[in-house]
Amino acid sequence: MAVLSLTFKLIWGLRAWQVFHKSALKTLPREVEILDATLREGQQCRGVNFTLDARIRIARELDELGVHFIEAGWPAASPKDREVFERLSEIGLKNSGVAAFTMTRRREVPVEKDPSLNEVIQCGVNIAVVVGKSWSLHVREVLKTTLEDNLNIVADSIQYLRDHGIEVIFDAEHFFDGYKEDPDYALSVLKAAEDAGARTLVLADTNGGCLPHEVAEIVAEVRKRVGRPIGIHAHNDSGNAVANTLMAVLSGATHVQVTVNGIGERAGNADLCQVIPNLELKLGVRTVKSGLEGLRKLTKLSNLVYELSGIPRNRYQPYVGEYAFAHKAGLHIDAIMKNRRAYEHVDPELVGNRRLLTVSDLSGRSALIASLSDLLGIELDKRSDELSKMLEEVKQLGLREVSLDDATGTISLLFLKRFGKYEPKFEILEWASLAGGGRDGPKAYGLVKVRIGDKVRVEGGEGVGPVHAIDIALRKALEQEYPELGRVKLIDYWVILPEAERDTASLVRVFVKFTNGSETWTTTATSTNIIEASFDALIQGLDYYLQVKRLKLVRPEK
Repeated sequence: MAVLSLTFKLIWGLRAWQVFHKSALKTLPREVEILDATLREGQQCRGVNFTLDARIRIARELDELGVHFIEAGWPAASPKDREVFERLSEIGLKNSGVAAFTMTRRREVPVEKDPSLNEVIQCGVNIAVVVGKSWSLHVREVLKTTLEDNLNIVADSIQYLRDHGIEVIFDAEHFFDGYKEDPDYALSVLKAAEDAGARTLVLADTNGGCLPHEVAEIVAEVRKRVGRPIGIHAHNDSGNAVANTLMAVLSGATHVQVTVNGIGERAGNADLCQVIPNLELKLGVRTVKSGLEGLRKLTKLSNLVYELSGIPRNRYQPYVGEYAFAHKAGLHIDAIMKNRRAYEHVDPELVGNRRLLTVSDLSGRSALIASLSDLLGIELDKRSDELSKMLEEVKQLGLREVSLDDATGTISLLFLKRFGKYEPKFEILEWASLAGGGRDGPKAYGLVKVRIGDKVRVEGGEGVGPVHAIDIALRKALEQEYPELGRVKLIDYWVILPEAERDTASLVRVFVKFTNGSETWTTTATSTNIIEASFDALIQGLDYYLQVKRLKLVRPEK
């Protein structure tokens, strides 16, 4: 019986999908309008506080991408939000409309005296996003009013803005929860907004708890009951914001609200960097005014918002993450070198990203050959003895807990030495570091003894920490002979404790990222002494630059 039950469910599910798929082809729009809410919803993400200049930079990039609307903020919420509207009005945007966010009027306040609505009028926009209650639970227990009074609140607020020449996008807050509990009332709220002149009716999964099949069914039903365009605003509390957004579009929604990288309240919102390429590349739905060419800006946009928000980059983020197209297993790399479609669902260049081929103790010959070609332009026969020796060396490093996944500089030095293209530039004879304290706070000193050709130099440095101090000492010694190292800057430094049992004597992995202003590279070292590992990675980073500069083989990370 259990087998029959499972078989029945599978058959029923397949038929249900077939029915939905056929109906979706009829309702799938050719184009949707994108409203980006990063400057408002993203600002509400815990840990994010955009500066005024950051907001303007993000708005400019969104305008270049060609989203239809930029929700620039809530003018009544803070003076900073009002200033954003002033600045955007001064600079002017080429492609995107600027929308102001507000809520419906307060329960006992007439529209003409409501500060939130009047701030929208005063900020000079011609379109507003108005959020109102559509769940009876919220009306009764949060607004503390009657269901009929809420309908009047919604209608009054929209009509008031319309009377002042402002178009209204109505966001029906908690719509899906409200519809599941009381569909007639949720629909009556949409009807009130529609009758008051709202241009678009946005169904919001404010709690983020809906599943994709629920969204598809409800959006399809709502479309039968209202005449205005339908939109979707999905939160990600159940991990379904992107899926819910796509299902809403498949069911006929033509307005989509997103944020860059999905940042927003709690678990965030639907991610623009996933929604747009999925619609454009998978479903053939036009999204942004810049078209397919604009999609190449997505990775850059994603990185900018991470930088300005202070949130660590998600390297595994679909489409735009640094590792979204990174291949590590030997089997995968061998296949990808023969046909990229073997392990890539789209060409990474379509979204401004790139393919990464990882060298590690899991690598096979194909991975090494691909990396040699990609990093240093070295061609090698797959059956070469040198390749076998190189592969064994990489695997031995893995046994010593050296992680090469991100260390392009370290890998390149290994390759150059193995294939006879390495030319020693300097040799560290001795080094020492000292950290202590004084009346003015912590002190750190570094000392290095270096041989450069037939010269031996001893230099010292003082820094904010032992790694900084020894870096200063090393540069003092090397830059006398290699002044070009003055262009090399350390831009990132991180330490990982790979062992399960961690204490102050644990094994550590150190990664250091460098740049010369146009290219970047990363080196790594492992030791139970964090200073030793750090110094080793620093040495490699400077050595790498001197080697590739000599050979003119710089292959930058992006």
